[in-house]
Amino acid sequence: MASDAVIDVTARYFAAFREQAGTDAERVTTGAATAGDLYGELAERHGFADARGRCKVAINDELSDWTAPLKHGDVVLFFPPVAGG
Repeated sequence: MASDAVIDVTARYFAAFREQAGTDAERVTTGAATAGDLYGELAERHGFADARGRCKVAINDELSDWTAPLKHGDVVLFFPPVAGG
């Protein structure tokens, strides 16, 4: 759910997300209240097809939950599902 507050964060993308976004990082002005809200916004913008539950997120270099609140200046890292065995 988006909040009324508008904040600036840096979104960093890895692997397939980097390829789909066409960049490894971008500054985003958003009303997103949580990491999950921001993922939804960016998935729509860049065409990310992976379900959020299959991906990982970190805020300021610490693995986080999708419900973690965002604040101005955060660096949010998005990791797509990893295949392998």
